[in-house]
Amino acid sequence: MTDREQRRTRAREFDLVLFGATGFTGRLVAEYLVKKRPSLRWALAGRSREKLERVREELATREPSAKELPLVAGDSLDKAAMEGLASRTRVVCTTAGPYARYGSVLLGACAEQGTDYCDLTGETQWVREMIDAHHARAVETGARIVPSCGFDSIPSDLGVLLLHEQLAAKGGRLAEAHYRVRRMKGGASGGTIASGLHAAERMGDPAVRQVFADPFSLSPEGAPDRRGHEDWLRPRRDPETGRWLAPFFMAAVNTRVVRRSNALLGYAYGREFRYDEAIDVGRGPAGLARAAATSAGMALSGAMVFGPVRKLAERFLPAPGEGPSREERESGFFDIELHGVGTAGERVRARVGAKQDPGYGATSWMLGESALCLAEDELPERGGLLTPASCMGMKLVERLRAAGMTFQAEAT
Repeated sequence: MTDREQRRTRAREFDLVLFGATGFTGRLVAEYLVKKRPSLRWALAGRSREKLERVREELATREPSAKELPLVAGDSLDKAAMEGLASRTRVVCTTAGPYARYGSVLLGACAEQGTDYCDLTGETQWVREMIDAHHARAVETGARIVPSCGFDSIPSDLGVLLLHEQLAAKGGRLAEAHYRVRRMKGGASGGTIASGLHAAERMGDPAVRQVFADPFSLSPEGAPDRRGHEDWLRPRRDPETGRWLAPFFMAAVNTRVVRRSNALLGYAYGREFRYDEAIDVGRGPAGLARAAATSAGMALSGAMVFGPVRKLAERFLPAPGEGPSREERESGFFDIELHGVGTAGERVRARVGAKQDPGYGATSWMLGESALCLAEDELPERGGLLTPASCMGMKLVERLRAAGMTFQAEAT
């Protein structure tokens, strides 16, 4: 039996371990898992056993079976502790960010132990570092390592996959896709803000800036011609609809994930595939004004992470562990359209959405179902640093539909 087969077939104590369960998003994912799979062999994990006990007590008030949940305490920077944790479970699901600060040891342990893994990172430079450090070993051990399984970047990645599937069913192939945020309402947690601030700290490193600037920074082979793939930060008009578009703050993360999926799927969308993301803000002078305001807001947000402006902002932003209330999360929503064009000019459209705050309510669904998909579903036997589309694909789409999210595609 090969090393890979031994690691993949070894009996494990748990099907799933949720690491970072005491954080804001971690608690939401724990609530989701308790509700969806009360009989699952899973455990809560984090640095502090005392905090884990409190989370378990809170969960037990909603689902009595949660009082029996095992607890695994360990520091994310302790290599021995993380290797021990990874060796005990078939899947690790982690919400403990910033991942560049707290996630590298755990991801590496999963790659080494042949343990499947999913997270919520939007830290492109860190994902690139993890690909370079652990992709080859994960291929050897069969570990499916799947970063970015939340609002970063499941709507983008699976939305494009839907367009592809719609065209492929009729013998076509996708040539380009355009992701448009139509409506969105949601808040931010302190953990997300901390991740953004940490990423900004690293922008002083020229190598990190290069990763952020490269539209193919996560692709295995890169691309010889990057013209037409660059990020844009100014208002522009959609040449087909005439509607005004504003830059989308998550595009620099999502577009890289989608391009990596295309490569890992054997360039199923074609080597010349074009993809972009934007916010659709409407027509006419009012649309232009909204696009300009959004662009200015993004510029201001960028300024907030540097120097004295950042120090001032930190006094008023949520701290790690804080985030939107239950009422705020349940009043949130997002509605995204993706427009695809086939190589023969065919037109397809997809819709992705949820009636939940995108970053926390819906994200807890997306990460929870990603973890369950890795733990329970028959997936391709491939290891490595993967993406939601290249690893879980339509199996995850089906799960998220059943959870209440919208995933629709049609010819237009």
